[in-house]
Amino acid sequence: MSKKKYWQSFGELNSTKAYQEDVANEFKEELPFEMDDNGAKTPRRDFLKYLGFSTAAATLAASCEMPVKKAIPFLNKPADIVPGVANYYATTFVLDGDAVPVIAKVRDGRPIKIEGNELGFTKGGTSQRVQASVLSLYDTARIRFPMEKTAEGFKEAPTYEAVDKKIAAALASAAGKQIVFLTSTINSPTVLAVMDEFKAKYPTTKHVTYDAVSYSGIIQASEASYGKKGIPSYHFDAADVIVNFGADFLGTWLNPVDFAKQYASKRKINEKNPTMSRHFQFESMYSMTGASADERYTHKPSEQGAVLLALYAKLGGAVTAPAIEDKRLAAGIDAAAKELLAAGGNALVVSGSNDVNAQIIVNAINDKIGANGKTVNYGTMLNYRKGVDAEFEQLVADLNAGTVGALFIHGANPVYTYRDSKKFADGLKKVGLTVSFNEREDETTEHCKFVLPDHHYLESWGDVEPKTGYLSFIQPTIHPLFKTRAFATSLLKWSGSTVADYETYFKNYWISKLGGQTAFDKALQDGVIEPGAPVVAGATFNAAVVADASAKLAAAKKGGKYELVIYQKVSIGDGKMANNPWLQEMPDPLTRATWDNYVIISPALQKELFPDMNLDTYEVEPPKPVVTVKAGGKEIKLPIIIVPGTNANTIAIAVGYGRSEKVGRAAKGSGQNVYPLVGSNGATYEYSVADVTIATTGEMYDIAQMQTHGQYDNRTEVVKETSMAIFKKDPKHFLNEREAHLKPYGGTAGLEEKGTLYPVFDKPGIKWGMSLDLNLCNGCGACVVACSAENNVSVVGKNQVAKYHDMHWLRIDRYFSGDEQNPDVVFQPMMCQHCDNAPCENVCPVAATNHSSEGLNQMTYNRCIGTRYCANNCPYKVRRF
Repeated sequence: MSKKKYWQSFGELNSTKAYQEDVANEFKEELPFEMDDNGAKTPRRDFLKYLGFSTAAATLAASCEMPVKKAIPFLNKPADIVPGVANYYATTFVLDGDAVPVIAKVRDGRPIKIEGNELGFTKGGTSQRVQASVLSLYDTARIRFPMEKTAEGFKEAPTYEAVDKKIAAALASAAGKQIVFLTSTINSPTVLAVMDEFKAKYPTTKHVTYDAVSYSGIIQASEASYGKKGIPSYHFDAADVIVNFGADFLGTWLNPVDFAKQYASKRKINEKNPTMSRHFQFESMYSMTGASADERYTHKPSEQGAVLLALYAKLGGAVTAPAIEDKRLAAGIDAAAKELLAAGGNALVVSGSNDVNAQIIVNAINDKIGANGKTVNYGTMLNYRKGVDAEFEQLVADLNAGTVGALFIHGANPVYTYRDSKKFADGLKKVGLTVSFNEREDETTEHCKFVLPDHHYLESWGDVEPKTGYLSFIQPTIHPLFKTRAFATSLLKWSGSTVADYETYFKNYWISKLGGQTAFDKALQDGVIEPGAPVVAGATFNAAVVADASAKLAAAKKGGKYELVIYQKVSIGDGKMANNPWLQEMPDPLTRATWDNYVIISPALQKELFPDMNLDTYEVEPPKPVVTVKAGGKEIKLPIIIVPGTNANTIAIAVGYGRSEKVGRAAKGSGQNVYPLVGSNGATYEYSVADVTIATTGEMYDIAQMQTHGQYDNRTEVVKETSMAIFKKDPKHFLNEREAHLKPYGGTAGLEEKGTLYPVFDKPGIKWGMSLDLNLCNGCGACVVACSAENNVSVVGKNQVAKYHDMHWLRIDRYFSGDEQNPDVVFQPMMCQHCDNAPCENVCPVAATNHSSEGLNQMTYNRCIGTRYCANNCPYKVRRF
């Protein structure tokens, strides 16, 4: 068993005086509490006494005035609804190009929970955003009716029919000019068919796809390398060796729900099959995927091209690779090349770069190692991201030239996400007709003349084809809450279709295609239609493109002293769901921060920028120093968070924050918008900037972090891990270690009777329990959001999280081990703890904590008076509030 030191913060690593004081005063009993509007404060103990009295008095005073709430039954109850009994509907989570087959739990006519569809290609997997999407349905910041802009601002349109007449007239006057659909990725066969019908009536129409985070580099590289304009599917489940260059495929890259399932299938081991895939990670910042890697190496973002060329040369590629000066990095390239060659085609190389030339070299490497047609599949293409940067740039030029007569916007929000948003907004003013179908008054929608909000996916009919041949259906789980209308219904009406609405069009399309109503009903019930066997095929690689790509990479601009990585958090993503409080309060897997974005820096850079800052007390006090980051003539001010394992002179900032206040209360005031810092090489957008400047400001800013305040105070290491070599030699290694540790207490068999202070009680009937394969957990936190949804766990907000009042019932703790510059990361899930003899139960003065006969540790919330004795006695730190 490993003897490494595991640590959550720098203070814990060095066991500093400040850390020891923080542990001793973990509960901070004398923190003052606000008592009245005049700012009077009182210690906690007195506050609880006053609270106890005032609550009792208020209850007595109001006992005769309690309002009566009447439950109103259905006047005409649907036959398939039984009050309190849930129904389940197969549907599909869709967000721009993302698509995940799901099952929606509906109780009393309201969707309340989302689960993965086991019949789908994601095999029941979900993500944080999928789990949180049910809350977005009830978001009061959604647009509730069609709107038209007037001199005084937006006003409600009288009817959709009235708006339709005005738009039809505007389309007629736009004859001769371009009519443009600007959308995020649409992978719905029927919606695309409706758009084609619209184009037939208006021949000057074209469709431009724009994604907030671009994958144009892969699309263009595939076209140059294989003659296929698109993104191939990847088979991590067929890869014995994975070499990854900055693609967070377990967190945010392309389709992490599918990729995580595939990846886990090669990391699951047992006594009879002690094998596991090998994962090499080359990156500039610590990603969630990098935390799962077996071998991890860091480099500056501008060096990725050189590292790719060095690897290709080691594999026998005919390129001249730049010298790699970092000896550890060079050794990592050698080791990765050796294992790729030994894998015999059962290997995969991927890159998160949006540079076409970098992706061409990745294609060349995969072709060289025999991955083409095995782990890289051009027989089944991915439809998640279709945007090509050059096409959007041409649209911006056309808008400013005044050649666009009408612009329809669905899903896209370039005024927020485009690197030069002012240029797009200026072009928007020159268009005669602008219509937004977005669900809220976002940054782009507020510049449009008409707003016809689309349904939420849980209110919709529809279909998606996320991968070639893989179909997933959308059916409504509730009647639309507001006066919204399907995007495709509007197009049908404006194109003069004989079909009244999209629902009818969708049903007719699939009943005809599947051969009848029965087959259509079966497809809706299952939610998916998939090929009997995966279609796997390679493509002919065009080796002629390698020379030009390698020359351009070798000649690429060298980075400055500091470089920037722009990334997505696994919770907030590109910012589309920024107004979802479950996602805002979901802690980042690595930084454990909530409600904000920030500048991630390395310990080495901290010592350079803040030489007087005591790193050992950094996690004890919540305020963080603020820095100014400048790139491409633009600047932004954000606080720092120090993350071990970040490349020494690289910083990283997440997109998705700094939204307009009209987007909603949860999004308002959370972080800063960093899309303006996105670079461009002329062909594609760049999410790494090779030359930035950083300056200190002297300001401080509070960031609310979780976990770093919970200490286990030098007890036995909470993390238990071993190596594959030890496991192969002795599969019962852990069991033997545990028995040796528990021997003084009677071993595992006698622990309950001899190892505790409590008497043994019989437990008749059901006995609950939960187990996890810790080798598979990647720390994504989907379970954390799912728990909030399932149990209606409260969101407390940034200020309360900063006071350690976070309410999550389960969490995924993050531990570092090793040195500060290149540590390993271990994720330790802390799930629902139902101790057999829970030490929180017998110390509660009001019996709020109790135990059931089924072994469940329960909580009666309305008894709790906040003493926190339970938290003091909890060895797992799950009792906190």
